[in-house]
Amino acid sequence: MVQYNAFDSWGWLETLDRREMDGVEVVLGDVRDPGSVLDFMRGAEVVYHLAALIGIPYSYRAPHSYLATNAGGTLNILESARALGTRRVVHTSTSEVYGTALSVPIDERHPLQAQSPYSASKVAADKLVESYHLSFALPVVTLRPFNTYGPRQSTRAVIPTIVTQLLAGARVLKLGLLAPTRDFTYVADTVAAFLAVGGAPDEAVLGQVLNAGSGTETSVGELVTRIAELTGCPVEAVNEEQDRLRPAASEVFRLLSDSGELRRRTGWAPATSLDDGLRATIGWFREPANLARYRVGTYSV
Repeated sequence: MVQYNAFDSWGWLETLDRREMDGVEVVLGDVRDPGSVLDFMRGAEVVYHLAALIGIPYSYRAPHSYLATNAGGTLNILESARALGTRRVVHTSTSEVYGTALSVPIDERHPLQAQSPYSASKVAADKLVESYHLSFALPVVTLRPFNTYGPRQSTRAVIPTIVTQLLAGARVLKLGLLAPTRDFTYVADTVAAFLAVGGAPDEAVLGQVLNAGSGTETSVGELVTRIAELTGCPVEAVNEEQDRLRPAASEVFRLLSDSGELRRRTGWAPATSLDDGLRATIGWFREPANLARYRVGTYSV
């Protein structure tokens, strides 16, 4: 289901050729609307729930919309699954619910810390999923990806922000803080994690929350250096404080995943190194038609 809009736009799906879309039916709807969700889920055995507002900076400006979409939308998914007897719902969480790491690597027992309205809306969604499993035995599993990156990603995220500026000729990068670290996971590995939890035996995953990350910690500053080397572009990074910095107590300084539980329960493991993933991402952005789709240098909140 793609969010309804007056332009009948399918977003990035419109860039795929017919062979890649073979067997895919696109339905316009809205996760915030219960009837829309119920109709969409009829006949589905496994529902992958990825609908969300995800930009953290915008959540400071529009927190009500985040709760309506991320928490309210999740409630609609759960109620529809309960009414329809859906065999499995795979719910998408986020590493942001952990906040700044109190210990590393972060496993699923790490405390939840809502350091932004976005994070709070996802904590609420995760707890709704947990409650429906415990209250109604709803067959759900929550996948908690860490910082997915790859082709087509918005420049609200740091890797496409760096890559697009460099490939457009910038030699002074506009970024936020360089010290925070993240666990960057290539998109193909995240997709594999979704498929793994969607197809695993019930006894292995139902009712579980499972981290999906690379297990490698990289700072934003290190990313700049590595991407500059891979693109062959000399660069200087500067803080664009007014737009890109979070409120001090809201900044998440460190995230590093322990994905051992997901490995044990499904056999999943990341297959793409950071350098290989960056090469693939840079290669996609090097295509003029792809780079032209971005407003380079404009920060997307």
